[in-house]
Amino acid sequence: MTLLRPRRIAAALLAALLAATAQADTATDEARVIVRFKPQADSVRAKALSVRATRGEAREIAQTRATALGLRAGRKLAAGISLDERTHVVLAKGVTSAQLARQLAADSEVELVAVDQRRRHTLLPNDPLFGGADVNPETTVGGVQQRTIDQWYLKKPSSTPGQVVSSINAPAAWDITTGTATTVVAVLDTGVRLDHPDLAGQFLPGYDLVAFSSSSSSALATANDGDGADSDPSDPGDWVSQADINAGRISGCTTSDISNSSWHGTRVSGLIAALTNNGTGMAGVGWKLKLLPVRVLGKCGGYDSDIIAGMKWAAGITVPGLPANPNKAKVLNMSLGSDGACGTSGTGQLYRDAIAQVNAAGATIVAAAGNSEGLAVGLPGNCPGVVAVAALRHVGTKVGFSSLGPEVTIAAPGGNCINTGAGQPCLYPMVSTTNSGTTTPVLNDAAYTGSSASVGTSFSAPIVSGIVGLMASVRPGLTSAEAIQILKSTARPFPTTGGGSAADGNPPQCKAPSSVVQDECYCTTSTCGAGMVDAAAAVAAAAALNGVTVAITQSPASGLTAGQTLTLTASATGLPTGRTVASTAWVVVDGGGIVTSFASGANAATATITPSAAGSFTVRADVTDSAGATYSQSVTVSVTAAASGGGSSGGSSGGSLSGGGGGGPVSAAWLAGLLVAALALRRSAARA
Repeated sequence: MTLLRPRRIAAALLAALLAATAQADTATDEARVIVRFKPQADSVRAKALSVRATRGEAREIAQTRATALGLRAGRKLAAGISLDERTHVVLAKGVTSAQLARQLAADSEVELVAVDQRRRHTLLPNDPLFGGADVNPETTVGGVQQRTIDQWYLKKPSSTPGQVVSSINAPAAWDITTGTATTVVAVLDTGVRLDHPDLAGQFLPGYDLVAFSSSSSSALATANDGDGADSDPSDPGDWVSQADINAGRISGCTTSDISNSSWHGTRVSGLIAALTNNGTGMAGVGWKLKLLPVRVLGKCGGYDSDIIAGMKWAAGITVPGLPANPNKAKVLNMSLGSDGACGTSGTGQLYRDAIAQVNAAGATIVAAAGNSEGLAVGLPGNCPGVVAVAALRHVGTKVGFSSLGPEVTIAAPGGNCINTGAGQPCLYPMVSTTNSGTTTPVLNDAAYTGSSASVGTSFSAPIVSGIVGLMASVRPGLTSAEAIQILKSTARPFPTTGGGSAADGNPPQCKAPSSVVQDECYCTTSTCGAGMVDAAAAVAAAAALNGVTVAITQSPASGLTAGQTLTLTASATGLPTGRTVASTAWVVVDGGGIVTSFASGANAATATITPSAAGSFTVRADVTDSAGATYSQSVTVSVTAAASGGGSSGGSSGGSLSGGGGGGPVSAAWLAGLLVAALALRRSAARA
């Protein structure tokens, strides 16, 4: 990668920099961090980065900033992807990512540094179809339990403990809607097999983000398609061999990653929206939904930076260097993750920011809770604003592999096998589309997972994504807050009997996650979410919201300036007969760096908020009625800079040239006036 430098660098300083990094250049491991510069940093003010910049323009500006940062740190730095106007991937050699993060965090221009970590699709064992109206029964042949495989997870649930009670009741939802072609569900995953016959016509033009943040040899090896990031989101296969490990081509890849290709994104896609009612293969949750493939995972997973960029792009948010997405997703499925807290700094803050922007854009994020065998929910499923999904056995208990915890929103079928003997069939797998290639794909392959052990929270999440897609089909303005509230309020209660297996005939109640694994257990609302998801009830509840309108009035109605207090009032009309407004809650969806909280009324119909600077911010009003239904409305507010000058109540009383004390650029008019005054003084002095 060509290192772009400012035109005037002192030769001695440049020589010192090259000497300091000579040893680093020989290292094979690549340190990757995500750096966010402060808004007033000299590097940012010197040349602004527009979100509409081309990829080349964005890379040039990011590299200029990285070079300057490297000069101050005494280290050669390269720039990767830009996540927004101030946030960039920065790479270096001869140092670990953690060491680089600590070093750059000390720079006066840096607001935040986070290690750019890899995330992986939730792991699963190696693994047509809908069948009749009822779940196919179990039988015993030669002492081994057998069952004709069907899509048990979509059917009407049983009311008898110990039977299939966790299925989602999709047929009753289909009586309301089978989805609309204008409702888009993004699949952020390993890419997809666009040529699978049972997915033909379901895909919209997507994008491949793998290796977009860096074109290093390691990133290209992760991509495994020979060309890195581009507009082709097809899955080339993500197999990992011992040869990959021995060669050390992929940073962060270990022997635990050795496996055949997973075709993970294709499996997820089939569960959401496989072609349905066509007499072939399987049924998807949303027959007419459209899929937006966004490839963010390759060999050994994918980096946070590529994932975050993919989230924004999928929701229609402009990302520097990426083409605009004309097919804005209403739902984002993220069957991926790994350990890590969603804190208010570092990586957690970056995910929080991206999630807030996606939610503000009108999209709902559904993420797998993780397959940690009863340990805590992983990142990004544990972030606020995400629908985190735990996995259930057919009998409604938590399946052994599923993570759990208070961050879980809802639980859905995740597959379980019952049989554990070698060569015995898996009785309750999550049947879906796949490819039969063990490494590279078989072209035009109409393969399905069948009785293979296709299980995991990776396949619970797309079930819920499909349901949210159906909800959005009947309520196009569905917000993330509404989706979460509906999923929770319409969930069916967890069973308290009927569980058990050969491993444990009497499973315990699930407990808060710790360092001790928890296999099958009876779910509670504090460990597995609000209950078992019910597609029919959720879609009906979403349709019922259509008669209600939440309006937000602003005072002043326009022309808000920095430092001025804005008064917001929320009101709801069209509530169902007999219902009244019970409460109103205000949420800062995206503070834009100029607001953090409400000054007053955060839990009242009228609230006030005061921006600290020019820019924009987004807030949301959640109005709850007397029956517990919540209706949401968001508004984005533009703020202009406060007027400067001696008479301004908000201006500086000192002699700042910019009038506001902020160190901003001097205007051309001011300079012209200064020049005229100087010439006049010179003439006066000459006459004297």
